[in-house]
Amino acid sequence: MRRADFTKKTRVLVVDDNYDHASGIRELINLEDDYEVIANAGNVNVALSLIKKYQPDIVLMDMNMPDIDGITAISEIEKLNVKTKVIALTGYDDADLIFRAMKIGARGYILKTMASAQLIHALDEVRQGKIYLPNVLCSKFFEYFQDFEKNGKAKAEENEEENLLNYLTNREEEVLGLLTQGITYKGVAKKLFISETTVKTHVNNIFQKLQVNDRTQAVLYAINKGFMNRHNVKIAV
Repeated sequence: MRRADFTKKTRVLVVDDNYDHASGIRELINLEDDYEVIANAGNVNVALSLIKKYQPDIVLMDMNMPDIDGITAISEIEKLNVKTKVIALTGYDDADLIFRAMKIGARGYILKTMASAQLIHALDEVRQGKIYLPNVLCSKFFEYFQDFEKNGKAKAEENEEENLLNYLTNREEEVLGLLTQGITYKGVAKKLFISETTVKTHVNNIFQKLQVNDRTQAVLYAINKGFMNRHNVKIAV
């Protein structure tokens, strides 16, 4: 299908701490006549400054940033009260992460593994005022949404913060429990019979879901919210 004609290029800001990946996205988008990448930002604070200054039409926001998690970043962008639209960019097809991103203002959600044509299609949809979710994620998102509406909405309204621990999967709870015992990533990998890379992926997911930036904050959050007692975890001394 032919894309709609526009009189000026749509300006895009790419926020991704992986330089090679960000550069690849920039080159891909700049091949399109309708778009131009005005800048790449390697951290969220720089991105917020660029958004204030240039007010790009669309921001591609990596959800796994080193300084501020993607959910918080989208919230901060929304607070700027600009017309910039945000598309979440991630390697995780995590239903609750999709839900939280869309709930706070993201207009689309793209997996990093998607083909280049899908990225451009997502940009096309969002700049026309539509919401974009790839087909592979739609069913997962709506199943989660329906479950939330039936079972989680009332509880979330009572105490939204308390529910953050409930976003964790069983495996993420196992990883968090081991982290609270002072076990290294390598040690966690050995105990759970998974690779250290997989452990780091789970840890990144935990950080995003608990809205924290590092291991210490995650452990403190777990302690304060009674995670240790519920899971019979002993803190390392």
